[in-house]
Amino acid sequence: MTTDLPPPAPWWRDAVIYQIYPRSFADSGGDGIGDLGGVRARLGHLRDLGVDAIWFTPWYLSPMADGGYDVADYRAIDPAFGTLADAEALIADAAALGIRTIVDVVPNHVSSDHTWFQAALAAGPGSPERERFWFREGKGEHGELPPTSWRSSFAGGTWTRVTEADGRPGQWYLHLFAPEQPDLNWNHPEVRREHEDVLRFWFDRGVAGIRVDSASMPVKDPELPEVPETYAAGEHPFIDRDELHDIYRGWRAVADSYAEPRVLVGEVWLDDQKRFARYLRADEMHSAFNFDFMGRPWDAKELRESIASTLDAHAPVGAPATWVLSNHDVTRPVTRYGRAETSFSFLAKRFGEPTDLALGERRARAAALLTAALPGALYLYQGDELGLPEVEDLPLEVLQDPMHFRSGGVDPGRDGCRVPLPWTREGSSHGFGPEDGQPPWLPQPTGWGSRSVQAQHDDPASMLALYRSALALRRAEAGLRGESFAWVDLGPDTIAFRRDDVVCVVNFGPGPLPLPPHREVLLTSAPLDGASLPTDAAAWLRA
Repeated sequence: MTTDLPPPAPWWRDAVIYQIYPRSFADSGGDGIGDLGGVRARLGHLRDLGVDAIWFTPWYLSPMADGGYDVADYRAIDPAFGTLADAEALIADAAALGIRTIVDVVPNHVSSDHTWFQAALAAGPGSPERERFWFREGKGEHGELPPTSWRSSFAGGTWTRVTEADGRPGQWYLHLFAPEQPDLNWNHPEVRREHEDVLRFWFDRGVAGIRVDSASMPVKDPELPEVPETYAAGEHPFIDRDELHDIYRGWRAVADSYAEPRVLVGEVWLDDQKRFARYLRADEMHSAFNFDFMGRPWDAKELRESIASTLDAHAPVGAPATWVLSNHDVTRPVTRYGRAETSFSFLAKRFGEPTDLALGERRARAAALLTAALPGALYLYQGDELGLPEVEDLPLEVLQDPMHFRSGGVDPGRDGCRVPLPWTREGSSHGFGPEDGQPPWLPQPTGWGSRSVQAQHDDPASMLALYRSALALRRAEAGLRGESFAWVDLGPDTIAFRRDDVVCVVNFGPGPLPLPPHREVLLTSAPLDGASLPTDAAAWLRA
């Protein structure tokens, strides 16, 4: 007997992927820093939540000048987090629970502590060691001016001058981020070969995929021109250059060489949707983050436009969309959605912005159902399942984010979304670490325990209960899998769409919205008002 059933879709097309920032997840060693032992001890939480994979921000050896995104050695785990054996055990433990592992790779730069960069400093101008980076002579009579006036993603300039071995002021090196993150020269064959070897190193240890940090930035115009006021697509001197795609084709060949092909996920910040889609062609990356959706305000028209443009951009290349409300860089949704300005922009972050947390939580609950109902993969940042707010009153002396310091103290930075998680109502660190351990590396605010996993575990009205229910339904309902999607018109203050026999409705209007005809209410983000959906609420219905 034969069947004509199609093969199941690859797991990554509709996966729920949970982002772990290791320093802030759970501390098993008692030093106040989260570690891999802490993650292993809390894998049951992720199993019960219903995730398919976990994505780790960098766990590699690093001086932590930028939260681990300054990598000194890709083949070593930072001692603060554990050992390579700990990482291998964690990958295996998660796999035993049906949870895959994705890790970060940062191709644009390495740490200034990396052996390559230290060798380049020692070797001096004109050496082969310096050719792996972007060392250049300065401008001005004595080379005292930087080679370009490019601006850093962390504010300020992008060049730092070195002191040569003989004590003289020397060449300048390029860093699109912090000075501790020198940019690699991707025209150098050793740079490409080394990264492909790093992919194999982790794939051989059971990692299911790689998340590619700042994926549109590694390649530079070798002439290092200034950024023009206008430029053709692909001709910016250091963003979205066409040569990038050959690099990622090489990475895809490595990923596809395994019996279970590995997955590549790009962090691609581009406004041009056609250029964005080029990274998702069949021989490049499998998926990429959807930053447009995450940055939009809480507004029906804006979010509808983002959903439509996202689906339209992915359709020609057959790639799945991704949906995410926050990450380790972005103001948490409970805080963001409670403000007068609900969109997100790095340039707009400032101290002292007021927020209505009750309003923000109501909207964040609705947003959780909206994103979980859309076709594609769902990313969930640790703590959002608890409805944690951004911690915006951290003492200035504990801040560590270079975005804060390089802005001259104007930008509060990203530490507020990285405060260690609360696991228990009580305790010196609310279960983040052992009772006799050191305080968490960032202080937890008063009342943090009321938002803990323990406090929410048995509360059917909690954010945690909502996420568990939504992810269980997402897995159980055939209508919430696959690619089906059709808009339902319920008016301008509403987002509504149908996926087979499941309808998602989100009410952005000023008053209750009568629900469309349905057979069953599957889940709501807030109690119904009779037969109507309250404002800033979402519902899943059986049509």
